[in-house]
Amino acid sequence: MNIANMKRVVSGIQPTGNLHLGNYLGAIRRWVKLQDEAECLIFLADLHAITDYIDPKELRANVNGMAAALIACGIDPEKAVLFNHARVPAHPEMAWILSCTARVGWLNRMTQFKEKSGKNREGASVGLYAYPVLQAADVLLYQATHVPVGEDQKQHVELMRDIAVKFNTDYEVDLFTLPEPHIGAQGARIMSLRDGNAKMSKSDPSDMSRINLSDDSDTIAQKIRKAKTDPEPLPETADALKDRPEALNLVTIYAALTDRTPDSVTQEYAGKGFGQFKPALADLLVETIAPIRAKLSDFEADPAALDAILVDGARKASELAAPTLEGAYRAVGLPR
Repeated sequence: MNIANMKRVVSGIQPTGNLHLGNYLGAIRRWVKLQDEAECLIFLADLHAITDYIDPKELRANVNGMAAALIACGIDPEKAVLFNHARVPAHPEMAWILSCTARVGWLNRMTQFKEKSGKNREGASVGLYAYPVLQAADVLLYQATHVPVGEDQKQHVELMRDIAVKFNTDYEVDLFTLPEPHIGAQGARIMSLRDGNAKMSKSDPSDMSRINLSDDSDTIAQKIRKAKTDPEPLPETADALKDRPEALNLVTIYAALTDRTPDSVTQEYAGKGFGQFKPALADLLVETIAPIRAKLSDFEADPAALDAILVDGARKASELAAPTLEGAYRAVGLPR
């Protein structure tokens, strides 16, 4: 991917509580790097969060907690536009206009609705079914050139492009930029500390399965000390760990934290057991998470500062979105 062609990047994340190491190494660090490479808009997708019922108090807490965590992890509101999109009415307005352009057949092909609705498709909300159109609005509003996604999410960017092309064609305008998926360097896939075949998740009932960004240093050290491994020493190559998922996971975490390859880590620790490796990994984690936890504490002590950042981000986003929304209304013949 030619970074020079990345003019404006838009990415969103659903606000959930209790961010963990997997979120940080898998996605957030990638955004932190992108904000120095392109103009970035990063939003908390709170309108997407209500496609399933969520307690309003929990939602508000999650929005604030997620915003605080993103900033604590390195998202700079002076470099990137950070906002929650419920504060920007242009998002649902554009989503309705684009809903009248998107086709039912296109949405029927979206695999994530099938996965999320499961066997209860008839009981799923209309919002869950139609949320890819809101996603399209989230991106097309800002004339984004690129959208950071994983391979499994490329379908959503393809839908955005289909909607944009149809709208531009139907109304004979050149309104929407066609965004490109930005696959880029994928973040590390971090697994559970208790099961190397399962992703690290906040939904796991065992808190020992994950490193939370709010964990103190002693808790981090304890979790790594008790993390599941095996009695064998580390080999010289990471490939030799393919049948040792828990061992591979700890090596992957170490490599991600130090921006190294897993092979370079195994070469350094080849022949050594986890009695030597785990303390080194725990020290790295403490060094990484301690400043994040400290910044989270600062926001807890001054929630008004966080609110001010999100309000200012929404103001900037609204200004950027206004010309495109105006153009969409004008194109379809609606007064504004």
